[in-house]
Amino acid sequence: MENIIKAAVERGASDLHIKAGDVFRARIDGVLKPLTKQRLTPEQTRAIALRMIPTEEDRKRIDSIRDYDCSWGAPGIGRFRVNILRQRSSFMVVMRVIPFDVPTLERLNLPQVLTRVAEQEDGLVLVAGGAGVGKTSTIAALVHHINATQTRHIVVLEDPIEFLHRDAKSSVTQREVGVDTASFASGLRSAVRQDPDVIVLGELPDRETLDIALRAAETDHLVIAAVAAPDAMHAVGHVIAMFPPDLQELARLRVSETLKAVIAQRLVPQADGAGRSAVVEVLVATPAVRDMLRDPERMQEIPAELASGRERHGTQTFEQHLADLVEAGVVTPEVARVSGQMPAMGVPGGRL
Repeated sequence: MENIIKAAVERGASDLHIKAGDVFRARIDGVLKPLTKQRLTPEQTRAIALRMIPTEEDRKRIDSIRDYDCSWGAPGIGRFRVNILRQRSSFMVVMRVIPFDVPTLERLNLPQVLTRVAEQEDGLVLVAGGAGVGKTSTIAALVHHINATQTRHIVVLEDPIEFLHRDAKSSVTQREVGVDTASFASGLRSAVRQDPDVIVLGELPDRETLDIALRAAETDHLVIAAVAAPDAMHAVGHVIAMFPPDLQELARLRVSETLKAVIAQRLVPQADGAGRSAVVEVLVATPAVRDMLRDPERMQEIPAELASGRERHGTQTFEQHLADLVEAGVVTPEVARVSGQMPAMGVPGGRL
């Protein structure tokens, strides 16, 4: 098993699928590919799941587990975020590869404005995108920048812990939900009493967590949180919609006052076939954007504001960044068209 996992990592796999009745599969450059010919038995898959579970207490109850998250690592192979589930009454294990090296904003080719976002003293920063588009890597890069350049206390809450941060100029406290704290809400409630400057949330699972996060952002803390949303506008809408209808007007006001930026990203195949590149949308909460956020009737004006504020504020739309990638030869015009993320006239100097 470890040899197969190691081979997958060496081929650049982002995820591995281990399922009873199927072969080992790995997602390489966004495509799920078989790695073996022999199908796994239910007993083999159960044994692999058992090996991934970190605690003796949880191993004893393996046959009652239906959904389980943890992390797993092996020397010379790598670190992984692991989800163990049941399907057709048998076990399946999905493993997400976590690089040992913490990514940097530069290595991820993220917009320069994100350095300014990471250096904010307080407020709310949302990192948005679907599953598997690199939100965790972007958040880790923001934390790395703060850790390398500022003297702050950074409290990170994740389920499970992924990238491991060593203390540099900052002190980084990493807590795993379910291991070091009972829930995101309880961990966040405790975090505000732990003299933090920056609080990082791997997700915003419920309204209680969101409400505490907003209060922290309102009281001189920088809060960075991941949300599952396709773009900046939907990220803001998702946060507001977590409140009941009678509180959404107040929630909109609170978000408009505390929000500092939204970073939304997607992945598209590279022209050279060597992997995928991030296409990034950046919303910076300028006074004009705050006015639009307060008024639901003006929300549709935000994309135009992002496009026009690129030089002055560092904002950008998906279409603008994708046009840059096409012009630089990183992404083909065909991929840009298929992605549906930019108009046919979106590339400077020519048509797609």
